[in-house]
Amino acid sequence: MGHLVIVKESEVQLEAAGNRGLPKYQQILIDLRRLIAIGKAKAGDRLPSENDLGEQYGVSRLTVQRALKELQFEGMVERRAGSGTYVLPKKKCHGHLFGLLIPGLGETEIFEPMCQGMAKAGRRGGHALLWGHSTQSEDEDKEFLAHQLCDDYITRRVSGVFFAPLEAVPNKDAINCLIAERLSHAGIAVVLLDRCIYSWPTRSRFDLVGIDNVRGGYVMANHLLNQGVARPIFFARPNVASTVDRRYAGFVEAVRARGLEPSPAFFGNPADKDFIERIIAKASPDAIVCANDATAVKLMQTLEVIGIQVPNDIKITGFDDVRYSDHLRVPLTSLRQPCQDLGETAIDAMLSRLAHPDLPARDILLDCKLVVRVSCGSAHCLTC
Repeated sequence: MGHLVIVKESEVQLEAAGNRGLPKYQQILIDLRRLIAIGKAKAGDRLPSENDLGEQYGVSRLTVQRALKELQFEGMVERRAGSGTYVLPKKKCHGHLFGLLIPGLGETEIFEPMCQGMAKAGRRGGHALLWGHSTQSEDEDKEFLAHQLCDDYITRRVSGVFFAPLEAVPNKDAINCLIAERLSHAGIAVVLLDRCIYSWPTRSRFDLVGIDNVRGGYVMANHLLNQGVARPIFFARPNVASTVDRRYAGFVEAVRARGLEPSPAFFGNPADKDFIERIIAKASPDAIVCANDATAVKLMQTLEVIGIQVPNDIKITGFDDVRYSDHLRVPLTSLRQPCQDLGETAIDAMLSRLAHPDLPARDILLDCKLVVRVSCGSAHCLTC
């Protein structure tokens, strides 16, 4: 096992003046990359601890973890639980160089394990994955960062880019289309992750890897109907991704299959007490299918404030099965995405596209699992 690397300012911050305008985690990332590149940190060496790096750079552990995660996804280090972060041997890469363009990475849990799957599959084939700086803080401009990454990947002449289109921003379809077309015109293959660049049902000319959201919406609504629900509604935040439109389409199909008339989808802020009270008064729902878990959690909190009990008064469900879903006061019924499998499938889709550029555009959709918990009225958890 190699020695512990000591990070000295004179060795790794020679370009600090040019990096001062960057976020702190990027400064750490650049410095550690340079340490490895100049051989100060060799294969098997242990990098300084998160606490030590945090003290040196005057940042929190979360900021340090952000930098170390990017090094990990780039295949430069290995993070071992309870032991530390170790430099990996340099591999001769005779494969492709790919880029990740995921502007909303920090807002949903599905992309990090998806990227892990891509990194794992990429290393097996000798391909390199550029993580870029696609994570951002809440006050950073998603559109600006997405175009910045697009410029960077075009300059680097990567073979392909995995692009998760922006959501929850005005004019998202136009922005997403421009980014995808810029990459394509530069001769870079594009594989879309999770969602299309257009609102459903319009289809782009790019391959897409995700789950079958129409089926997912159907499965969730059908489960609630089997529980005796008679007045289900569908709820989402505004400016959502096209995946939500597909989930609602599946919801509508399931409701109509029971001879019921589905209500229009409701869009708004789940934390807005007055808005939620108006929805309840208008639709008198006995169940609410939320577009994702984050929306469901906020909605359950609001319902509790206005005196509505879940699941006794209204049953609630979500999508994605985030880590905290099973640890809420009322555990949340959700649909679990096979995130790592999606990542590995995305690599396969990209390699297939590079080998056969004239193939028609494909939707490669994996199944998801219904995880039943108390929020839908079930007393026990089970996975269907």
